[in-house]
Amino acid sequence: MDFYELETDRLKLVEITDEYIDRYYAIMSKDEVTKYYGMPSLTEREQAENIVRSFRDNFAVKKSIRWGIIWKETNAFIGTVGLNNWSPYSRKAEVGYELDPAFWRKGMTSEAVSAVVDYAFRELGLYRLGAVTFP
Repeated sequence: MDFYELETDRLKLVEITDEYIDRYYAIMSKDEVTKYYGMPSLTEREQAENIVRSFRDNFAVKKSIRWGIIWKETNAFIGTVGLNNWSPYSRKAEVGYELDPAFWRKGMTSEAVSAVVDYAFRELGLYRLGAVTFP
């Protein structure tokens, strides 16, 4: 299965390649981003490298799909969005995301998640999506 990129009015959702490791690290090293994430903030670039590699590895075996969120206006990497615990057999997955705080409360996450949900139901044939939320 080839990686399928998505696009919205303001965003491009792209495969997360090594060129985005530094920006991913910068975002995930912020305590305000990881506060409810279920893991501590990153403290070393190597951690980001390992996570980005796991995104590719998990996609290859159909366990998850993770897109980088690119803001079209500046072509900046501003976060990620994806389907975790993807089960093609039972046709379900969980939606997850993280976003640079500079872009919070601007509708970016809603826009990205909407594109991913549409893709999940229409193209992947999923029947159920879940999400864990925090205040």
